[in-house]
Amino acid sequence: MAYEYTGDAHDRLVAAYDADESPFPTDATRSYPRRDSMRDEPPLLKQLLFPRCWNATTLLGDPEATQARLTDLGQCLHMGIAAYAGRNPADLVPTVDDTLGRLPAIRRILKRDVTAAYKGDPAAKSDCEVIRSYPGFQAVLTHRAAHVLYEAGHVEYARELAEHAKSETGIDIHPGATLGEYFFVDHGTGVVVGETATVGDWARVYQNVTLGALHFKEEEGEDHMLAKDYKRHPDIGDHVVIGAGSNVLGPVDVGDHVSIGANSWVTEDIPANTSVFIADHPELERKPNG
Repeated sequence: MAYEYTGDAHDRLVAAYDADESPFPTDATRSYPRRDSMRDEPPLLKQLLFPRCWNATTLLGDPEATQARLTDLGQCLHMGIAAYAGRNPADLVPTVDDTLGRLPAIRRILKRDVTAAYKGDPAAKSDCEVIRSYPGFQAVLTHRAAHVLYEAGHVEYARELAEHAKSETGIDIHPGATLGEYFFVDHGTGVVVGETATVGDWARVYQNVTLGALHFKEEEGEDHMLAKDYKRHPDIGDHVVIGAGSNVLGPVDVGDHVSIGANSWVTEDIPANTSVFIADHPELERKPNG
């Protein structure tokens, strides 16, 4: 037989919706972008930035087709920004125009990220392989666009895009983080880059690296409330390599040309031209089977 619910949870849920008070969301007039694996912005970004690798060759040599695709992406961006902004949607058009206008510059930087991945991974066979198959590059591509929105003050929507990239790649780069050029995340799973982190040029990080906070300040006069909007994460210099499983925590400075070995725990400044590694590795115990 067909199931039909006959309890009273619907009445209690509706009453709970009605009882919501600010700062919890109470505005029922806003429309938010879809939050699933089929959301529209990522494929549009990929097609506009690298049409040859994402079956969008109709854009090549056709400014009108490219303009139409930009309009499609702009509509998505406008909807996402407007959902959180609480302002007249017409006032947000300049922000969308500015974000789309930055795509050529973002593309130039992403091409340098592709170069860093190709040069930094002995297994890489082509630029298109990096663009299509490397999760680190997918996360960085989304981050480059989300960071523009974050810098423009549209933090919540930028965070949505970053969280979608995390769900697709396993790489968590907060849109507030500032990444230099020629940035490469190899393998990528479990990488975390915090909101106030900065990373220089030609930096390479491996799986399960965290550029995070060491401890948190509490908001005065507010129980269980952590303070916001202060420097919590590290600053990484140029030409830095951070090995798998390493944690660089707190507002520390890591100088240029530094190599941090796998599974390191860094909570203090590291001067330039330094290698950091765990000095005493446990010995493997060997014994015959049987």
